[in-house]
Amino acid sequence: MKKHKLLTALFALLAAALTLGVAACGGDEENDGAESGGEALSGEIVIDGSSTVAPLSEQIAALFQEENPDVRITVGTAGTGGGFERFCAGETDISDASRQIEPEEEKLCADGNVEFEEITVANDALSVVVNPDNPVTCVSTDQLNEVYGPDSDITSWADVPDLDEPFEAELAIFSPGADSGTFDYFSEAVNGEEGEQRRQGINIVGENDNATVTGVAGDEGGIGYFGFSFFNENQDQLKALEIENEDGDCVPPAEETAQDGSYNPLGRQLYIYPSADALQEPVVQEFVQFYLETANEVIPQAGFIGLTDEQLSDSQANVDRLLSGSGGSGGSGEETTE
Repeated sequence: MKKHKLLTALFALLAAALTLGVAACGGDEENDGAESGGEALSGEIVIDGSSTVAPLSEQIAALFQEENPDVRITVGTAGTGGGFERFCAGETDISDASRQIEPEEEKLCADGNVEFEEITVANDALSVVVNPDNPVTCVSTDQLNEVYGPDSDITSWADVPDLDEPFEAELAIFSPGADSGTFDYFSEAVNGEEGEQRRQGINIVGENDNATVTGVAGDEGGIGYFGFSFFNENQDQLKALEIENEDGDCVPPAEETAQDGSYNPLGRQLYIYPSADALQEPVVQEFVQFYLETANEVIPQAGFIGLTDEQLSDSQANVDRLLSGSGGSGGSGEETTE
């Protein structure tokens, strides 16, 4: 009798141990690919917008998909303006932008009942690039206006006044297209009015920044502009000009000068705009959080300039505001670009 009771107790203990083991294994499977526990994340996220921000979004998306193989993320490059058109029509979950959203775009989103927040994800030093054989090292925005201004018709570097080094080569001028946030930012900073630029004697490359790299690298008189990441990737073929800032100092595009504000007026912030509706989906919530947590690790590889602690804190606060439903009316509350 005692032997029977002992065997019964042993079988009970063995059954309990097996139950605990199966439960533990099951918990591990459920947690695969999802930090918060439960089932693995799945779904699709559609991103479109700035070709400048796209390389950063693509790298972070790739890392996120490695951890969450059932998630599919697409990143388009319609340009900042083109991206906002799709975003405000409800066609995308997140819009990449190399400038802040404009009032007419905010209205477009309001008409489409698309609420959003502005999330700063990186800093950038918009870089004016020339051929390495060009002896010029520093230019002012006034001199850039002589080249890119809407009334400009000069055809030679010799026509640019007061250069620090004489240069006789014919100009070969390259520019992004009108859908580009980089074009918007540059034209306002250099020409005084967004969207205004010379109309003749200029090569418009659209969103294909590599065409600017090829064009400037292949022509002694070449000049173009794009985000710091494209210069960083191609600095063996190009030279970035220093820009005379508001204090009269010649300042190169660099991490320190973009973060401390001395690279003005061509230092800028880069953004993503998630919609409030998209953030109702767990997969989008997790991705946006992952984006902020990962950004400063990925930024150097992508050729961008990292966020300061204050910027990172502000961006997280904006995400939290959208998630809580207390913001996202179409304004970010962040500083605006003058």
